[in-house]
Amino acid sequence: MDWVERGPCRAQPERMYAEGAAQNEAKAVCAGCPVRIDCLAHALDHREEYGVWGAMTGRERRALLRRRPGVRSWARLFAQARTHQDTLLIDIVERRVADRSPGTRADRDGRRAE
Repeated sequence: MDWVERGPCRAQPERMYAEGAAQNEAKAVCAGCPVRIDCLAHALDHREEYGVWGAMTGRERRALLRRRPGVRSWARLFAQARTHQDTLLIDIVERRVADRSPGTRADRDGRRAE
């Protein structure tokens, strides 16, 4: 996990285990993170239950895992997407992060609400 040391969250790890509305502040730490996809892949592969990882909360990760139960290795899937320049999956993840960033909220259907 050589990517861990490059994450901006290393300076404030306790902030990444916020609850409720404070999770949006934790996600903001992930906004420009150079290892966000590696972090998210780790959390998905290891079924991390708590904390914000790769700009997704535990609840968001569980929802993603339910939608894609056949994925055995998210790290491999994201690596293949990068290797084959198939950024569609990564773009989808990035868009979900942007849709849930501070200042907006998404209802249960995924539509943006003010």
